[in-house]
Amino acid sequence: MNQRVDNGGYRRESRPTAEDNTQPRFELFLLGDGEKKVTEEADTRIPSSSIFTFNKEDHTLGNLLRSRLLQSQHVRFAGYKVPHPLVSQFELRVQTDGTLSPRAALMQCCKDLVNDLSILSREFTKEFELRKMVGDGAKADEKKDDKRAGK
Repeated sequence: MNQRVDNGGYRRESRPTAEDNTQPRFELFLLGDGEKKVTEEADTRIPSSSIFTFNKEDHTLGNLLRSRLLQSQHVRFAGYKVPHPLVSQFELRVQTDGTLSPRAALMQCCKDLVNDLSILSREFTKEFELRKMVGDGAKADEKKDDKRAGK
């Protein structure tokens, strides 16, 4: 579009950018009124299969759930897709062998992940505290050496 400028010249208006198409940041993780985090839809084409839609989530959780589900002996297939890159949502398809429902497999997967992450947090905190103690001890030794050397 051209726009007339007072000095007699023309200038071009700025073109829309990718930021014009994106949602405000808070809408990427805050659920709206009546919006559910997860919905389940049974897949009628494949037995023992469901499609779970996760709202306000992205590849991070999708890949984590998919990889953990595939470790289960009862899960035949687990995959996810993001329908549109500007919408913070993904669909997770889970198919089981029939001894366990897809919902039960996903629930067990989530419990296992929470357990794994709590172990990771505990081990990280323990290691961090140990390194902090060793670092404080090394600093104290340096101060003693400096005092002895008369610095």
